[in-house]
Amino acid sequence: MQERHLYEYAVIRVLPKVEREEFLNVGIILFCKNPRFIKTVFKIDEERLKAFSKDLDIDEIKSYLEAFQKIASGSKDGGMIAQMDVPSRFRWLTAVRSSIIQTSRPHPGLCLDAENTLQRLFEDFVA
Repeated sequence: MQERHLYEYAVIRVLPKVEREEFLNVGIILFCKNPRFIKTVFKIDEERLKAFSKDLDIDEIKSYLEAFQKIASGSKDGGMIAQMDVPSRFRWLTAVRSSIIQTSRPHPGLCLDAENTLQRLFEDFVA
């Protein structure tokens, strides 16, 4: 029998007008301590985002989400935060913030395969 692993995930959201508290789910970040897994996936639906705000800078949003990916993956060009250990990167990425990119509260679960779980969550909450 395969070992199940505890994981945490958060939904990544874009809030085109933060003061209105309306958001669109655009991605998932999943952290699994064993096997030291952390990954972010996102998809930008420009048409849906523009329905919230016509003057939204999609390229800017994409650059913020790519920064999330760099930090999650520990990329050398992800800055100092990307060099932290896996749990610290997840905690930083899911910290409460009042900006155009926010995350839900982290939610736990058990999985056999973190990558498959990430894709399933992405399909459930974003796609």
